[in-house]
Amino acid sequence: MNEPSVNTQEITKQPRLLLVDDEPGMRNAVKAYLEDEGFEVTTAVDGEEGWEKAQKLLPDLIISDVMMPRCDGYGLLKRLREDERLSGTPVIFLTAKGMTIDRTQGYQAGVDDYIPKPFDPDELVARVRNVVKRQDRLLAEAARFADADVGQMARQITEIRSMLSESAKGPLQGADLPNFTPRESSVLQLVAEGLMNKEIARQLETSIRNVEKYVSRLFIKTGTSSRTELVRYALENHLVK
Repeated sequence: MNEPSVNTQEITKQPRLLLVDDEPGMRNAVKAYLEDEGFEVTTAVDGEEGWEKAQKLLPDLIISDVMMPRCDGYGLLKRLREDERLSGTPVIFLTAKGMTIDRTQGYQAGVDDYIPKPFDPDELVARVRNVVKRQDRLLAEAARFADADVGQMARQITEIRSMLSESAKGPLQGADLPNFTPRESSVLQLVAEGLMNKEIARQLETSIRNVEKYVSRLFIKTGTSSRTELVRYALENHLVK
């Protein structure tokens, strides 16, 4: 009897973690423990190196110390939150500072969790898994709404293209067309092609959250309130191919 084949795509891939800490002993110990738990871990010695590696790795979660040379945890977090591809990446602060005011500062800066040293390694793993699961739920929910009625929308886009092709309609006379940023234009083109938010995010190497942000900006700039209206506007004014 032949053994059943294994679909490697169905194997759950462990989250990619980026660990940023300037203390070699702590960094190596935490890395070893997380790897023993099955995580894929990349390390950085401070916020500056962490920022460089985050841009290349696009990790699923970042664990960072706060007090570090060159660039501290807050500086790293600020850069992450301002970057299109990394703004939605969950961040856990791992630090010796444990007073309420420090935790409040971290949360206000946009950190997802805060673990003061010393800590129990099992608690760290539990916190990491919890943050990752919460992020997965948010992405799944966003994708669910993004994918709603996508079939109907695709049919509407086809109908709009057909009508405009028959009438060879040009840009609206006297209309002041909005100025789009390069990224907004890219998102508009992909929306007009009928792609879902998660597909757009994949092609542009950004998060679903950022795609939603750009679509909202397009609604505001074009005075439309739905994807179908947005596509019609773009096609009528030859803003997309």
